[in-house]
Amino acid sequence: MYFFNSVDRSNLGNAKTDGMDIDLHFIGEEYSLLILLFYIPNGLCDLPLNMLTKKWSGKIMLPGLMVSWGACALLQCAAYNFAGMVVLRLFLGAFEAGFFAGTVFYLTLFYTRGELGFRIAIFFGSALLAAAFSGLISYGVFQIDSDVPGWKFLFIIEGAMTVLIGTAAFWWLPATPATAWFLTPAERAAARARSLRDSSSSTGVEFSVRECFQHWKTWKFFPWMVISFTYPVAFSTTANFLPQIVARLGFSVVKTNLWTVAPNAVGFVFLLLVTYSSDRFRERTFHIVFALLVSGVGMVILATIDVLEHKGVAYFACFMMACGSYIPSCLVHSWHNNNNLNENSRAATTGLLVGLGNLGGILSAGTFRKQYAPKYVPTLIATCCCNLVCIVFTLWLGGWMKMENRRRDREMGEVIRPEDIDTDELADGEKSAKWRYFT
Repeated sequence: MYFFNSVDRSNLGNAKTDGMDIDLHFIGEEYSLLILLFYIPNGLCDLPLNMLTKKWSGKIMLPGLMVSWGACALLQCAAYNFAGMVVLRLFLGAFEAGFFAGTVFYLTLFYTRGELGFRIAIFFGSALLAAAFSGLISYGVFQIDSDVPGWKFLFIIEGAMTVLIGTAAFWWLPATPATAWFLTPAERAAARARSLRDSSSSTGVEFSVRECFQHWKTWKFFPWMVISFTYPVAFSTTANFLPQIVARLGFSVVKTNLWTVAPNAVGFVFLLLVTYSSDRFRERTFHIVFALLVSGVGMVILATIDVLEHKGVAYFACFMMACGSYIPSCLVHSWHNNNNLNENSRAATTGLLVGLGNLGGILSAGTFRKQYAPKYVPTLIATCCCNLVCIVFTLWLGGWMKMENRRRDREMGEVIRPEDIDTDELADGEKSAKWRYFT
């Protein structure tokens, strides 16, 4: 499902390489504006939609959102000017909002804290595969010999497949482990025990608006907001503009789409390795910082070299961007959910923080302007600055958590790791004496 979410979100860049902007008579910065406006409903709708996911379950909300945005993606083939495309992209952004946040929350109901990062990476990694296969799909579609432009066929094929998959998901997804059709009664009991062992303080709780916002009053919520607003800028720059960045190397339309495949495929493998390491060592802080440094170095290289003179180095920098940009999306949201044992609070907090990240994409779209071509230095500099801010706040919050854990160990006279205590014993959350932060 997320594979098609990513395809429908990012195929605008592939469509542009086939002349969509020329056929729709885009003027000046209208292409960048089209991407920028997408993030407004995409950021504002995350919180309410994620609260509805808790209230009505992922079984209802996730397929419903998918069918809705798939219909919008399909209808993009009927747009005949900038205004029509804007309306469709606004609706597409609204319906896609809540899907990533909703799925992250949904997965917290099934997997323990020490499993969550890698599981989200497998799910989120489909965004990298989508970026890779989108280039291959575009390569094939653009070979169709027809009076209909290739970019219209692209929207028709990918939008129709999204609607079909979303319809099938209504019958496939379970609401919770307790109602999973593919589990035996004994396995359902084991799933509940696993959750109480290392995930939630209680399971199957009723929806409560008051509980949704209980974690928003602590000082730690501010750094969470800054981290969540800044890390996705690199993701947005990579996801939306990699075809244009590769096009700077001077290749044809066909080769440009083909050459976007390898960086995203390698990035997917790198994503799985780093998130597996993070789960294996139950450590988030330094893994997030490492990923931000990798993508940041890649963008610094692109901003400082002559890409036509050093095509190999520039293409390697594209690999670094793809390898580092996607990892924080998995680990940041694993991290704050790892330290939140209340299901209602997890739903609302994930919705808000993912929504802030989507709004953060505006920084990338707003600086990726035609007048900055072909180097797009302001975009790369702004993205690097966001990475730097995110690194500082990640080290601050993670460092404080690690020191607080050691302080509590000294007071109790024993070393306790987060995995040593069943989460159902921590009904008071951070106020519990045995509470240790998952860092």
